[in-house]
Amino acid sequence: MQEKRLFLLDAYALIYRSYYAFIKNPRINSKGINTSAILGFVNTLEELLRKENPSHIAVGFDPQGPTFRHEAYEQYKAQREETPEVIRYSVPIIKEIIQAYNIPIIEVPGFEADDVIGSLAKLAEKEGFDTYMMTPDKDYGQLVSSHIFMYRPKFGGDFEILGPEEIKTKYGIQSPEQVIDILGLMGDSSDNIPGCPGVGEKTAVKLIADFGGIENLLANTDRLKGALKTKVEENRSQIEFSKFLATIKTDVPLTFDEKSLRREPVNSEKLRPIFEELEFRNLTERVLGNQPTTPAPKKTVQPSLFDNVPETEQTDNSAPQSNLANIASIPHTYHLTDTPEKMWDLAALLSCASAFAFDTETTGVDPMNVELVGLSFALKEHEAYYIPIPEDQEKAREIVNIFKSALENPKSLKIGQNIKYDYIVLHNYGIHVKGDFFDTMVAHYLLQPEQYHNMDYLANVYLGYEPVSIEKLIGPKGKKQLSMRQVPVEQVCEYAAED
Repeated sequence: MQEKRLFLLDAYALIYRSYYAFIKNPRINSKGINTSAILGFVNTLEELLRKENPSHIAVGFDPQGPTFRHEAYEQYKAQREETPEVIRYSVPIIKEIIQAYNIPIIEVPGFEADDVIGSLAKLAEKEGFDTYMMTPDKDYGQLVSSHIFMYRPKFGGDFEILGPEEIKTKYGIQSPEQVIDILGLMGDSSDNIPGCPGVGEKTAVKLIADFGGIENLLANTDRLKGALKTKVEENRSQIEFSKFLATIKTDVPLTFDEKSLRREPVNSEKLRPIFEELEFRNLTERVLGNQPTTPAPKKTVQPSLFDNVPETEQTDNSAPQSNLANIASIPHTYHLTDTPEKMWDLAALLSCASAFAFDTETTGVDPMNVELVGLSFALKEHEAYYIPIPEDQEKAREIVNIFKSALENPKSLKIGQNIKYDYIVLHNYGIHVKGDFFDTMVAHYLLQPEQYHNMDYLANVYLGYEPVSIEKLIGPKGKKQLSMRQVPVEQVCEYAAED
């Protein structure tokens, strides 16, 4: 018989946690949408499913409108800042994703998610389930029993399971239910529960250890001394009311339907378009496999460190015009460096520079079997240099050798997109590029692993700029596609210098 293990997820607690985990480095897709909360929540869900393989699962959401606590106490959670816009528009999408996972959403008007989860956990316990409440919220400690556990996500991708002994050890108490008394005394600033003024967690824990609970404490305030005695006696009603607010209800009107909570396979047809719309490329492949519903985008000109990364689709004539800046709208100075004098002057500038960007134009995509068509360099914004390389390999090597000193300068930073490709090409021409490297493709992969990393995408997202398409130079892929050598050098100059 399969072990019955029910996992109940506190949706908003996990969504907020995901949002703030990415607050310094938000995940933004090509549409300008911040997907941090969604991506974080789905990654947490996926990690849970992979690691624990639960037999039953559900997600609890707070309902719209006030709960019984708001009706009893107008100031309940009133101090909280307005929900961030990112979370507001993320929640409906997250609900769609949960439904596509075939996971039930539990939401009861008038009751918070912790009340719903607490009630469902107690009902499940009676049905022989071990229930794991997935939340970072410490309040859930009061619900823990021999068959109900807290399942707390930890930063770094791991989880910790807290049972009765862990909760008792954490607070130095005799039973998990005493967590309610501690919260009633110390209050909870996140929920605006007042507690007893001047009593923090340390004092609250000591009082409950000494008296067992708030009721016994209030019945024996004569055993207290000094300022603490005065504070407790003067705030008797507030302490009792705070305990009421801190108590998670376990009698929410709902039924336990074991069959509806059983884990079911993911609905790939529903989930794939959601992930593709959000541009969760890695997640789509990991969860659903690499079977895109949209036509395969065009390949990059050079091979990528991330070979499954597509270039941006080109729009047809009927598509709306892009409002991105482009080569025609941005003032620029691109130098065709096609004489020995110009080349040596540029080489001298590069040799003295602390950093410069560079790129290669070649006859193909395999760096071990291509010829150089050109080199481009940039030292500042909107100004770049293009050096055409002839087909004659002896003359080609003579020109490339002019820049040997600059490229092999160990003191200058070399900047590029997929530098490994250019490094190999130049190595085949006798140039051993040295110094530190900054690869924009690798950097973006580290920051935004779920997104695309090609240059057109990065220019769109970070610069609001639409680069010249390679197809405009050499034509669409096929028998009639030109090689870079067949394109007028003035056009290659604009393209390569822009890169």
